[in-house]
Amino acid sequence: MIVSIASGKGGTGKTTVAVNMALSLGDVQLLDCDVEEPNCHIFLKPEVFGKEPVKTRVPKIDERICDYCGKCAKFCQYNALAVAGGRVMNFSELCHGCGGCMLVCPKKAITEVWRNIGEVSYAKKDGIDFCCGLLDIGEAMATPVIKKLKKNIKADKDVLIDAPPGTSCAVIESVKDSDYCILVAEPTPFGLNDLKLAADMLKSLKIPCGVILNRDGIGDDKVAKYCDKKGMPIHLKIPHHHRIAELYSQGIPFTQEMHEYRIMFKDMFESIRKDINSKKRS
Repeated sequence: MIVSIASGKGGTGKTTVAVNMALSLGDVQLLDCDVEEPNCHIFLKPEVFGKEPVKTRVPKIDERICDYCGKCAKFCQYNALAVAGGRVMNFSELCHGCGGCMLVCPKKAITEVWRNIGEVSYAKKDGIDFCCGLLDIGEAMATPVIKKLKKNIKADKDVLIDAPPGTSCAVIESVKDSDYCILVAEPTPFGLNDLKLAADMLKSLKIPCGVILNRDGIGDDKVAKYCDKKGMPIHLKIPHHHRIAELYSQGIPFTQEMHEYRIMFKDMFESIRKDINSKKRS
């Protein structure tokens, strides 16, 4: 079973949920797909045993052949190419690697070369297989790193995916193909607004979802009412507790001290599994 953990905005506690759930379940695979600022490793403290670069294809212009007709720049929807003043300007950071410019060039002056944009690292901790993606500073394309990361998904293990915040292309790539998505939300007006955005995204992707309410006790009950109206189960409520915040500030997963939550995470995960299996049978 592949379960992704997402949220409508950053700072709601996705990584807290992902790491504590992984430690509670034990023999799972954890993928940190928040490649622009991954932080599962800060709490998990795994032993890294390998790294692999992530590359993408970008155009290379042979200006000995190019006649500056501009068809490549006109084709590119991401403005990665521009023709002006008798030269071609190549903004490789904007390139999506589709190869279309190479196909439309009438002079065959465009070839493709590989360019590094990030890396994927592999690690282990307490029976957890951990994979983490990291996008290079200044790069705009997180999706290729996430795709490379997800190629490591093992069919014989349960998989947890810590997705980026929001509803961007990177989030969609992360949660795509998940059997279930847990949305982490705070019981505040901002939390409700962003929960609605994330829930609508998952509805369009046809991915079933439920909610974990983090920092329960602050704000109001509007998130709970929304979940009840939409038929989204609230699987777990993590209280606004001083000790949890203190452990977080020290980089310590709270389930290492508050062992009762390990049972709660296990029960929640098995409940999701049973629900998914029953829907598949029906």
